[in-house]
Amino acid sequence: MGIVVESVSKHFGSFKAVDQVSVEIKSGSLVALLGPSGSGKSTLLRLIAGLEMPDSGKILLTGKDATNQSVQERNIGFVFQHYALFKHLTVRQNIAFGLEIRKAHAKKVKGRVEQLLELVQLSGLGDRYPSQLSGGQRQRVALARALAVEPSVLLLDEPFGALDAKVRKDLRAWLRRLHDEVHVTTVFVTHDQEEAMEVSDEVVVMNKGRVEQIGTPADIYDNPATAFVMSFIGPVNVLPNTSKIFQSSGFDSQYPQVFLRPQDVVIERQSNGTTAPATVTRLIHLGWEIQVELTLDDGQVVAAHLTRDRFNELQIEPQQRVYVKPKDAKSFPLYYSI
Repeated sequence: MGIVVESVSKHFGSFKAVDQVSVEIKSGSLVALLGPSGSGKSTLLRLIAGLEMPDSGKILLTGKDATNQSVQERNIGFVFQHYALFKHLTVRQNIAFGLEIRKAHAKKVKGRVEQLLELVQLSGLGDRYPSQLSGGQRQRVALARALAVEPSVLLLDEPFGALDAKVRKDLRAWLRRLHDEVHVTTVFVTHDQEEAMEVSDEVVVMNKGRVEQIGTPADIYDNPATAFVMSFIGPVNVLPNTSKIFQSSGFDSQYPQVFLRPQDVVIERQSNGTTAPATVTRLIHLGWEIQVELTLDDGQVVAAHLTRDRFNELQIEPQQRVYVKPKDAKSFPLYYSI
């Protein structure tokens, strides 16, 4: 097992940042800690790194108890959101820094640096300074520097948060390919659901200092364990169980709120006895899909997502009357707001 967190808690004054969290991360896997601001994900990462010490619980790294070890003893690579590169050092010198601190042989340092420059696709840029690089290139230097010392665990705290959307998406794909080459146990913090789903083998969803669910991206999306997980992972309509759309279709819930994803809203041109009437209030063209905003006769507003082919088949327009029903809906005992 790469990382084991056992019943770990951490307080800052009266604020409970991490509350009895237990997580097991397999050796060689890439895992995302996902949650909104204040959910405890960055604190948990810092506890694993040794940058914070837990009030209670244990942390094991590669099978050894690391709870009371210093940062240096844990053999961890850490990458921050804002790169933290040395401005006065070249790319090559930045990557070599950790090895030189450890007094590695000069020949080994040179070979490792050149190997990493090629791995992170920065060959030929080794003599440049950070100010001469783009944001995406700087983040790749930061990752190379963290990997230089051959850490047993790699931790990334919102690694792409400071980058624009296009660069962020490109780096996500690059990080996944990099991980498949080096296979170092990697944990990264993000509040971006798409980022977590696209890159990771498993996702740890956190809320208010606790773990809501752990699973593969498919499990988290298709089988959310709680109302919070369903409301946080992907778009969703939250409707009362008395809504006309459920009454007409026969869907019955004992819980007051029902969760319905936009792609699970079925739109028809004609009533078939299981549908509820609605009015198209807005059409939003999103390229590969169309978002349809609907108002039911009871005043409830519902968002639906249609493929372009289905939209063209229906030929619906604003203010048109249509008929809707749920293809799949879920309800939970409690609903936690984000």
